[in-house]
Amino acid sequence: MISILVSGVVVFFTHALEAVTGFGCSVLAMPFVTALLGMRQGVIVITILAWILALYIVITKRKMIDFKQYAVICGCMLIGLPAGMYLFRVFDVLILKRILAVFIIVVSVWQLCVRLVRRDKPLSRDLPRGAAAIPYYAILVCGGIVHGMFSSGGPLAVIYASRALPDKGKFRATLCLLWATLNTVIIVTYLIEGAVTPSIAGTTGALVPFVIAGIVVGEKVHDKLDERIFSVVVFAMLLATGCFMLFL
Repeated sequence: MISILVSGVVVFFTHALEAVTGFGCSVLAMPFVTALLGMRQGVIVITILAWILALYIVITKRKMIDFKQYAVICGCMLIGLPAGMYLFRVFDVLILKRILAVFIIVVSVWQLCVRLVRRDKPLSRDLPRGAAAIPYYAILVCGGIVHGMFSSGGPLAVIYASRALPDKGKFRATLCLLWATLNTVIIVTYLIEGAVTPSIAGTTGALVPFVIAGIVVGEKVHDKLDERIFSVVVFAMLLATGCFMLFL
């Protein structure tokens, strides 16, 4: 019971943060919940809870989804996915994961400095056009590679989306559609394999109220944030994600 309650507190805070920004709950919650519930059970439970949150945002904010950018993100990530699955089998993934974490930390710190130091100046957040946009598409392909290796290519998708989706509502709704899509595939696989046992289903059900509480708080915070503060919160979350990937 204690492990469920402590996991519930973690789930509440991490899912409230994702309800604000549209990403991050799985990466932030996973180290704590897997330590409390066990690796296999923790991963499955967090995947299902993250899917519930993403599905809620998708359904309630469906008018804000940018389906064009969703298609671009999915398409580019699918290009990189097979390469990631191959690299997972032939390289030391721990080293690759640390390299990715350092990259995410550097980008996050740089973007936070820009937003905090240049508070008086408008931010250029629109996605560049033509050849200047190629690095951003390359980031998405790398996101697919990373997802093939670690099932966590989200941070790189966030870097792209922060420029392609400057509106905070579209940013959150579109990313949640991406997570809902990816997690639907994963959950269906779990069901086919028979991995969702009665024990896991019971634990998931016990933690759902904490997700609901996180959604309520996160929605209120999201509505009160202006675009600049929202972008600071996004890259602060991304920085936290990079640190978690590097040290945990």
